Amino acid sequence: MSLSWGGLGDKQFIHKYYIAKERLEKDFGLEVVCMPYALKGSEFVARHPELRAKDLMDAFADTSISAIICAIGGDDTIRTLPYIDLDIIRKNPKIFMGYSDSTINHFMMYKAGLVSFYGPSIMCEFGEYVKMFDYTKKAVMDMLFSGWDTYNILPSEEWTDDYILWDESNINKTHTMKKDTHGYEVINGRGKARAHLLGGCIDVFMMAVGTKVWPTLDEWKDSILFIETSEDKPSPQFVMWTFRNLAAQGILKLLKGIMVAKPQGEVYYEEYKTAITKVVVDEEGLNDLPIIYNVNFGHAKPIGIIPYGIPAELDCEKKTITLLECPTI
Repeated sequence: MSLSWGGLGDKQFIHKYYIAKERLEKDFGLEVVCMPYALKGSEFVARHPELRAKDLMDAFADTSISAIICAIGGDDTIRTLPYIDLDIIRKNPKIFMGYSDSTINHFMMYKAGLVSFYGPSIMCEFGEYVKMFDYTKKAVMDMLFSGWDTYNILPSEEWTDDYILWDESNINKTHTMKKDTHGYEVINGRGKARAHLLGGCIDVFMMAVGTKVWPTLDEWKDSILFIETSEDKPSPQFVMWTFRNLAAQGILKLLKGIMVAKPQGEVYYEEYKTAITKVVVDEEGLNDLPIIYNVNFGHAKPIGIIPYGIPAELDCEKKTITLLECPTI
């Protein structure tokens, strides 16, 4: 489903769809259904936010569809908002997964009372050349296909900062992996924090603020904020400004904890920590607020899955992240 950028249907990229389709069917045993406008190409999709929204509404209304996976992110999912009926989503709960600009969709799901999954997309993770990252594949199996009482989200032991151009000539190229030397880092706070998960890509937050899907203060209250930055690699100043905005809204002082993703390619790795703690600690005085850094979700490679609304525990002493409730039935 192309709810933001429509590149999945462009001639030079459509091979990614067929890679993902085969992988979803062979590795995960799923039947793939492509919504009518998902492969119409980037120009058509950009011109028709109302048809993107129709695909989403029709997918939720279709009882034969059990899960919705976003093609990729982009920068204008917010344009679909006028055409979204939250009641249709509320009355037809099912799995919804994506990340980046799909943060807007996740806020829709949250408003409608659904658990949704901040995780892999068609073009990137499911359409990865040669194979999916083992860490990501395991996260999909564990989160969407398994049952458990509690679940430890472990840090990936490896990562990559290389870039493989999306081109059929590169279809047999694999990533060069590096050993992760950080693990989870506790950059502020102490003890344990237990609360529901809420967040997304902070590049997208400013498009959502003030709209009907931006969480209210009551919804932010006693939550664990999870945040990541996009492939645009926003400046540390932007991250600082965003946190100042969250502080000005009164959100930071309502939180029980914060999870911060590994930046893509570890660009601004140290600088983001400084920007965040400057606001949280130096300016807001939230010295005890637990903040765990370098979590594998969002735009880094590889990524796992973070479920919206599910209660989780951050343990600063053990440096662990534990889901306290299974997000699927």
